[in-house]
Amino acid sequence: MTELDRFIAALPKAELHVHLDGSLRPTTMLELAEEAGVSLPASTPEALADAMRADDATDLVAYLSRFEATLSVLQTEESLVRVTRELVEDHAAENVRWVEIRYSPILNTRSGLSMEAVLEATAEGMRQGTEATGIQAGLILCGIRNMEPSTSVEIARLAVAWRDRGVVAFDLAGAEAGHPAHRHAEAFTVAAEGLLPATVHAGEAWGADSIRDALLHGRASRIGHGTRLHEDETLLAWVRDRNIPVEICLTSNVQTRVAASFDVHPVRRYFDEGILLTLCTDNRLVSGTTVCEEYRAAARHLDFDAGELAAVARMGFEAAFLPLEARELLLAQVDEELDDLLAVVSLD
Repeated sequence: MTELDRFIAALPKAELHVHLDGSLRPTTMLELAEEAGVSLPASTPEALADAMRADDATDLVAYLSRFEATLSVLQTEESLVRVTRELVEDHAAENVRWVEIRYSPILNTRSGLSMEAVLEATAEGMRQGTEATGIQAGLILCGIRNMEPSTSVEIARLAVAWRDRGVVAFDLAGAEAGHPAHRHAEAFTVAAEGLLPATVHAGEAWGADSIRDALLHGRASRIGHGTRLHEDETLLAWVRDRNIPVEICLTSNVQTRVAASFDVHPVRRYFDEGILLTLCTDNRLVSGTTVCEEYRAAARHLDFDAGELAAVARMGFEAAFLPLEARELLLAQVDEELDDLLAVVSLD
């Protein structure tokens, strides 16, 4: 390991944007496929990891097509418990202290599970993972942009019902272009009236207008991706001035072609402008990445130094969907560790 690798590994981190159904271990996916009797694009863990990595995607829709394979093995309670538990474990191995796992339960009902049963299974997997590792976690339930708004309403109601049992927010995901957030306004109202915050995928496959729509009609407390925020200077200032967090997914953004390369990704400007942001994986399997790799990409391609990486790590906890007391406790622990790390680091 290089000094940079050791520093990033030691950073206490929060992961706020990771999809359950895009983050399976290849070995687990193969075992679940054998149990379910479904075919996959490859038959070894190494080949499957390569086949599932979306480097050849031409846009967001092409990127999302990989999920047909992962969802084919996530239609039982047992598979959902296992994959959720393993995802918590994988984050703990990267020194992540708080992880928010998101998914849409409607996508796991193909074999007869109810959305409630899906949620119960993921909550159990999360419980097992947190008990085994000692880290903390929460669930985010996603409506799907290109589905009927009534489905999003149903998911929002389920999320609110589980607000004090592990669900920390409501989200809107899926194909963005042509499917505005305001179509799902009723679902966001359900979440707001249930005192459940919302984060919305926006500014990924559609421009700054999508971010504006998410903020005004989706009542977003955070923005997922927000890559095209720079296209509207007034909106950028509005997001900055109100301290609205932006969940940055570098590798995913390059794969979906919303950023031409790592080197020109706008996260450098966003950080310099004072926007509250955090580095996230989006999908560990489909993007072939890890939390640590996202931090390495920021350092290698966008010249984030040790102090800046530490600041980004801290911002992840600031932006977390945690109660105030729990967030302040985590931040106090994180601040102490960051001070110790920065006192001895030398990345020159």
